[in-house]
Amino acid sequence: MTAETFPPAPPVVYLLSDRQAYSAVPGLARLLIACLEDGAGIGFVLPLSVEDAEAFWRAKCEELTSGQSFMMVARQGADIAGVVMLCLAPQQNGSHRADVAKLMVHPDHRRKGLARKLMAAVDDLARAQTRWLLVLDTVTGDSAESLYPTCGYQKAGIIPDYAYGSHGQLDATTIFYKDLR
Repeated sequence: MTAETFPPAPPVVYLLSDRQAYSAVPGLARLLIACLEDGAGIGFVLPLSVEDAEAFWRAKCEELTSGQSFMMVARQGADIAGVVMLCLAPQQNGSHRADVAKLMVHPDHRRKGLARKLMAAVDDLARAQTRWLLVLDTVTGDSAESLYPTCGYQKAGIIPDYAYGSHGQLDATTIFYKDLR
């Protein structure tokens, strides 16, 4: 039996240390650009240079060092197939709350349950951080908008013309929350 007859191993989801995240910056930049080029509303407008994508992820790595944010990735072989961040509310009165941010799954790895795995992992991480109220936003009409309710999120509302999408058009955003108690 040859290696080609075996199916690929399922993606592995794990928490990155700040050092691991810095090492992953090139792969995270490739993931960001691939998702943006596929139309994802993730805070950037095309074109996005590799240098700018890497600078973005290096800034996120600095947040990991402070302990206010956490990054989880899904690897498929050597590739980063997906990422999600948990950003703890820094306010004294928000010690129960966190934002779920930058959920991305590479277009080549979509429709395989990877986003759900990342969302379940971020729930577990939030619980470990004693955060039970999670908040996120997504582009209204984006495929992710239909994902979040299936992961237990409740729609709080829609803000029209919230941000420019990847191709320069104004998009609405939908706000979701989840109570983990």
